[in-house]
Amino acid sequence: MIKVLAFSGSARQGSFNQKLVAIAAEGARQAGAEVTLISLGDFPMPIYNQDLEKQQGLPEKALAFKQLLQSHDGLLIASPEYNSAFSPLLKNAIDWASRTHEQGEPGLSAYQGKVAGIMAASPGALGGLRGLVFLRMLLENIGVMVLPGQRAIGQAAQAFNEKDDLKDEAQRQAVMAIGSKLVDTLTKLRGR
Repeated sequence: MIKVLAFSGSARQGSFNQKLVAIAAEGARQAGAEVTLISLGDFPMPIYNQDLEKQQGLPEKALAFKQLLQSHDGLLIASPEYNSAFSPLLKNAIDWASRTHEQGEPGLSAYQGKVAGIMAASPGALGGLRGLVFLRMLLENIGVMVLPGQRAIGQAAQAFNEKDDLKDEAQRQAVMAIGSKLVDTLTKLRGR
């Protein structure tokens, strides 16, 4: 069975991006994947520092996050936009999980061969679109194949209903399609 890890680059209570990635995760589930939906807020990590890493190794939560990445075939990631880029929380988690933990471990083992679907939600009109450009570039540079389709939901404060679902059915279906397309792509790549 295809395994998908879903998370957002926001740990804020009521995060638009956590709501958004949960919708994409449902699309992946309906397509037959086993989905693990997490909050990066449950994986607090210090700001990456090579001296700290040398003295103490990977922090416990960074290692736990890395192991989750390694045990899943695909990723669904939603990120808020911070000053035209993706969130520092997401960048820090990606950086820690990129580090080797055991001697002889291949570099970037948590990312190599993975496939990802990306999306964003923002109170602004562009919906976090500018941040997705940088997120796509980073992920592809570390060995993740990023699906060409993505979604940016603008005016996010008005976009969700009281059940944390998108009010606009066409947008909802487009976000769910990211999840199902991820599963379809992984199934074809894995020959399952």
